[in-house]
Amino acid sequence: MADTVTPSGTTPGHFLASLDPLLREWLPRQRWFAGKGRPVTGFSLVADTAILPSRTLSASLDQRDTTGRLGLHHLLVRAHQPPMLGAAAHPGDIYQLLIGVREALPPRLAPALIGHVADGPLAGHTVYDALYDPRPAEVLLEALRTQARIGGLRFERDPRQEIRGGLVARMLTAEQSNSSVVYGDTFILKLLRRIVPGVNPDLEIPLALAREGCARVPAPTAWLRGYVNGDIGDISDVGDAYVLGVLQPFVRGATDGWELALRELAKGEDFTAEARALGRATAEVHTALARALPTVTLGHSRLRLLVDGMVERLESAVRAVPALGPYEPGLRSAFEALADLAADGRTWTAQRIHGDLHLGQCLRSPSGQWTLIDFEGEPARPLAERRMPQPAVRDIAGMLRSFDYAAHSVNPAAPDWATACRAAYCAGYAEVADRDPRTDPVLLRAYETDKAVYEVVYEARHRPDWLPVPLSAVRRLATSDPT
Repeated sequence: MADTVTPSGTTPGHFLASLDPLLREWLPRQRWFAGKGRPVTGFSLVADTAILPSRTLSASLDQRDTTGRLGLHHLLVRAHQPPMLGAAAHPGDIYQLLIGVREALPPRLAPALIGHVADGPLAGHTVYDALYDPRPAEVLLEALRTQARIGGLRFERDPRQEIRGGLVARMLTAEQSNSSVVYGDTFILKLLRRIVPGVNPDLEIPLALAREGCARVPAPTAWLRGYVNGDIGDISDVGDAYVLGVLQPFVRGATDGWELALRELAKGEDFTAEARALGRATAEVHTALARALPTVTLGHSRLRLLVDGMVERLESAVRAVPALGPYEPGLRSAFEALADLAADGRTWTAQRIHGDLHLGQCLRSPSGQWTLIDFEGEPARPLAERRMPQPAVRDIAGMLRSFDYAAHSVNPAAPDWATACRAAYCAGYAEVADRDPRTDPVLLRAYETDKAVYEVVYEARHRPDWLPVPLSAVRRLATSDPT
């Protein structure tokens, strides 16, 4: 059995202090780091759990390890940063880190390197992102299988579903706002990176859909929760919990909608049949969610609050991205037109939705079946907002914007392709939901505008080369008149 590396004779705070200079360099480079563009000024420890030293979990795995001493720490750390210009002070985002510790890093794990520790309890050791390493990743699956409890971590599962041991782990390296590990083409574990306390829709909604028997969303097999005792700023009650990860069946041989759309675009193939099928799948999920979770009626007062939020986001976006300025009056008119309808007595139904629907959140199996994944919602928005009932057209607007993104990703752009896909998607949706989103053009324009504004800010911060894509939509939406 291999030895384990643990920081001995020290406190968890000293452990974090020894990692601090390395994390300041490494964390902002990660795709899922939310505070890009602002320096990290320090870290505070939320929780530190040594996972691998648990002999009951690692015994079956240790005998296969020949790489020497290995440690695995689960950290929840708060990253402190100065606030964005004009924004209120913020206590800092909390991130989930799986830190592997080795005396030396094998070449196969070079992409996972965080750095070499110079001081403190781990001086002379190398630390790295342990999700790249099959052995620590397999320890997490074994913990879920056995419903382990380690420190403040609770590994929970659906007892009706079987989890086989011995499945080989591999980390997915595609760009994601979180991290995912696949186990033997049987399961996929999504580890949330930026976490908040409370009921996370990425677990809540798939569980609700599983109860409804909706086959369009893989039912959760197991999940990981974290519990923190004491006040850590925004978690005020002793024992507050938050979801850290969800294990679901892996759809073998599936292609995500974004990759499939780009492939068909490159070949000059028609995509309208797939877009129509995807519209039907979306409507099935919305219909099941309306049965499974409460709905509300949006009248004038509720709609006014919703419109005010859209306007506030627009004003904030204009401050952040001055290129939006010339289009602000036209974009604002899209929101005010919706408020005017509500003032005239129009009402809408709001329900739980996906919250961040686009082609990359959809999987097509080899049999042609579409499934929807990743119900976390837009991570930048507060959790309470992500769990609020919304008009289903918000998801639809997200998918329509995604077709536009795909069309602009090829050279030359293919706007006619996007137009045809948008129409087919809405038609497919209407086949199941008995209502075509295009019959409510004011509502659809408002939500598409809100999404495009969000995209402008996101691209300006993270992918400036993509900024022309949402700006082209902004020009269209600022001048269009859906009535």
